[in-house]
Amino acid sequence: MGTAAAAAVATGRGTAYAAPPSSAETSVSALTVEHRTNPLGVDAPAPRFGWHLRSPARGRRQTAYQIMVATAPGRADVWNSGRIDSADSVAVPYTGPELHPSTRYFWTVRVWDENGRKVSTTPTASFETGLLSTDGATGWHGAKWISMAGKRPNTAGAPLLRHETVLRKARITQARLYISALGVYEAYLNGRRVSVPQGSGSTYELLTPGWTNYDTAVNYMTYDVTELLAGERRVTLGAVLGNGWYNSRVSEPVDGAPASRYYSKDGNPLALKAKLLIRYADGTTQTVVTAPGTGWKATDSGPYRADDIYDGQTYDARKELPGWAANGFDDSAWSDVEVNGFAAKFPDSKLVAYPGETARLMSEWDRRPQSVTVYDKVTGEEGSPNGKGRIVVDPDRSTTDPAQAERAEVTLRTGETAVLDLGQNLVGVPRYTLKGPAGAEVVFRFGEMLNDDSAGADGPEGSVYLANLRSAKATSTYVLKGAEDGETHEDSLTFYGFRYVQVRTVTPDTTVTVSGVTGKVATSAIRDTGTVTTDNDLVNQLFSNVRWGQRGNYLWVPTDCPQRDERQGWTGDTQVFCNTALYNGDAVNFLSHFQETLIASQTAYGLDGAQFPCIAPGSRYAFPAPASGWADAGVIVPWTVWQMSGDTTVIDRSWAAMTKYIDWIRAKSGDAYAGQGAIFGDWLSFQNTSAQLMSDAYFAYSTRLVADMGRATGRTTEAAAYDELSGNIRKKFLAKYLATDASGRLVLRSGLGKPQDWGEPAPAEDNSQTALLWALKLGLYETDAQRRELVALLAENIENSEAYQQAHPDSARVDYAENTLSVGFLGVNVLAPVLTAEGRADLAYELLHQDAMPSWLYSVKNGATTIWERWNSYSEEDGFGPVGMNSFNHYSYGAIVEWMYEDMAGIAKDPAHAGFRHFFLRPHIDPTGKVTRVAGSYVSPYGEIVSEWTVTGGTLTHRAVVPPNTTATLSVPTADPDTVREGRTPLSRVPGVKYLGHADGAANYRIPSGSYRVTSVLR
Repeated sequence: MGTAAAAAVATGRGTAYAAPPSSAETSVSALTVEHRTNPLGVDAPAPRFGWHLRSPARGRRQTAYQIMVATAPGRADVWNSGRIDSADSVAVPYTGPELHPSTRYFWTVRVWDENGRKVSTTPTASFETGLLSTDGATGWHGAKWISMAGKRPNTAGAPLLRHETVLRKARITQARLYISALGVYEAYLNGRRVSVPQGSGSTYELLTPGWTNYDTAVNYMTYDVTELLAGERRVTLGAVLGNGWYNSRVSEPVDGAPASRYYSKDGNPLALKAKLLIRYADGTTQTVVTAPGTGWKATDSGPYRADDIYDGQTYDARKELPGWAANGFDDSAWSDVEVNGFAAKFPDSKLVAYPGETARLMSEWDRRPQSVTVYDKVTGEEGSPNGKGRIVVDPDRSTTDPAQAERAEVTLRTGETAVLDLGQNLVGVPRYTLKGPAGAEVVFRFGEMLNDDSAGADGPEGSVYLANLRSAKATSTYVLKGAEDGETHEDSLTFYGFRYVQVRTVTPDTTVTVSGVTGKVATSAIRDTGTVTTDNDLVNQLFSNVRWGQRGNYLWVPTDCPQRDERQGWTGDTQVFCNTALYNGDAVNFLSHFQETLIASQTAYGLDGAQFPCIAPGSRYAFPAPASGWADAGVIVPWTVWQMSGDTTVIDRSWAAMTKYIDWIRAKSGDAYAGQGAIFGDWLSFQNTSAQLMSDAYFAYSTRLVADMGRATGRTTEAAAYDELSGNIRKKFLAKYLATDASGRLVLRSGLGKPQDWGEPAPAEDNSQTALLWALKLGLYETDAQRRELVALLAENIENSEAYQQAHPDSARVDYAENTLSVGFLGVNVLAPVLTAEGRADLAYELLHQDAMPSWLYSVKNGATTIWERWNSYSEEDGFGPVGMNSFNHYSYGAIVEWMYEDMAGIAKDPAHAGFRHFFLRPHIDPTGKVTRVAGSYVSPYGEIVSEWTVTGGTLTHRAVVPPNTTATLSVPTADPDTVREGRTPLSRVPGVKYLGHADGAANYRIPSGSYRVTSVLR
């Protein structure tokens, strides 16, 4: 490098990207900005950069980096960080000059390894800023919220809006669309629907711009639409508006909850806000914005006749308006548009760039029919247990052969029904092709189960079970236009949770042919980051069920269920599952954005404006009541996101809200140091626990986490104060709940008080599983002897032997089998981890393999393909559980997968080194022998971690991969540390490996990055 260039690097002024000397076999990859790859619409004023090192060499680590940002590849004319001596490669903040809105920046990073050598391969990535404003005005070039003039809410027909204008010049270099809606939108440009890149192609989003507390924030999206303008002389921007969450009873209050501030019982008028920015080759620009009096027109006479989140969609193909979104369409008969009053009603509502990956249709996960059943009669009503009989199958039009079912064309006459089994409970929309006469109306209903002959069935055996939808109609209705070659449709303004599709034609004396039925999977969990597979098919099915549950319920916000008249962002479910979610998929931005929504809900709907509510966004079930375990999501989610990502940004953004919550509880409880209370308690447990104990435990837990996050962000004084508070909570807990019985044995008094306010549970019991688990997790005991007693009490409860049942005749445990769990929502994610941490991995595995009720495999044994809301949502013996609350896609109990990653596969975070800078590789072998091979992997913030083990005879073989720039503590199960070898070499003698000793049946080593294949003798 010449003198001038060297000086430029030192000062951070523009300098050319010089190719660095190579560092053998090492490269930089996975460049991200704001945790995304080459993102559009970045509104962070100081974006966070991240990257991975890749190298097969052992011990590879970064010692320095240099970030360079440019307006074009080749020169760092925006910012040059200079060489920074640091190992940081996660969430490294931009500190250069102020970024400009709607501008594409290119960047690269130069890295030096542990030997001071520059890494050879350094790709160039990009990011593009959004409008860099949240006021809804700055950068929007005069765009307004516009609605169809004169249209009353909740009247038939979705608004179609369009605007056509001449392109000023021929050579377009770039076009960007910034767009939002009050409601949901489909955007069109020159007759083509706007899509987003996905994999090697593109796909459509569903229900943009997602769900927020509209009175505080509305998302906007950014699209690269350059190709849609290629070769055109005019441009037409169009949109379809649907009700979404904004104008739906999904946002209405129930059971005493306050009304959502944006909700109107008379309905909210839908609105569009958009800016199309076109850049020409000569440097000039042209904008098209939503504003009255500029040529925008609207109609509600199109084919979208009705849409609702709960009820579905009605599409009348006879009313299609060919070319309505393309150039040259005659819209002279359409209505004008008018300014929507939203901005005046909610002047402080922010218009924010959505920071993550949107909910979209993932074609690789589409599902086609595995069987087709056609019937037109019911028989056996008098002889069936529930009096509903069973369907009479037409064998000529039915098939259980998946190959035949997938390509089947089913002809249905009026009064006949087809049931198609997609083989997987999923969330999304249907796609189907119909052929029949104009005006024929075909109705599709969607369900998760088929009826049996039990008392809970709502129809004849073999028909689709719909009772658990409650008031949700979940119906797709299509009216044919009579196209000779058939007509294909895909719903786009609603979503469904379903495995089974029921099809009927309801027009009298009509025949329709149905084909091509496809379950189009929609999710915000678009990128898997981890997986665990074993040699046990039941365990693998359980993992699959959890993964599909996450896909289905991570749809813009983490919901509780996707099928019935609920679909809410329950915070208890969110906090229990978020660690599993972050192992399974790239959910950092998703959960961080939800945390922002939860903070807004805290002020709007939380008690005293300080409690995090049990629902976000909106207030449908945001009861003004104490809700420990649910409210604590406001602390647990940011802590978990930080731990899994290594990014403290979520802490800084949440700090004021978290401390307000903890301080509020402290002020309410005074010297009692008690939690706020818990109306839900250990929800849906089979052995009840005092709701106040649960609240006290969560108060202790959240306070501890806040102290931990304070230390991590340099808030040492505040952290010390919360440490002191945590100590006082602990003292009060011990005094209140720890006692001894007449025989001198320790008792955890979890039977004090009622278990919860909701429902009609049995009385709370002492020494309940969930209470014992939380006492052990938080160290709520005074001596190691007490700890051992608590472990023994927990083991006795789980084992539930005949002697235990005889000694506890009044306990709920006597009704269930040995080695079963009895926890509910607040115990499920701590059960297996605590057992394993306390040296009882054997019991954790016993519970994993248990298939008697209640257990994880109970649902698997009964045909589940997702996680159920209740341990006993359905059984072949007893039929359906209580219909009032019986979702078959409800991910909370899937939190067991956290243990499968951390303790079964053995990939575990180290809380002292957030983001997997250092982590643990500590697989626990299955003593039951039902799992002898496990393969786990997880793409951490530093790269992919692998942990695979196999047991053959008495020998363990373990393959591990530690990414560059990290270290790990490897724990190898063995009876004799001398048998732990890599090849023929004792692992303790391998260069770079440090032996840490042998404890609890494992030899422990500190290992640098690299790949390892280790063997050991187990016994």
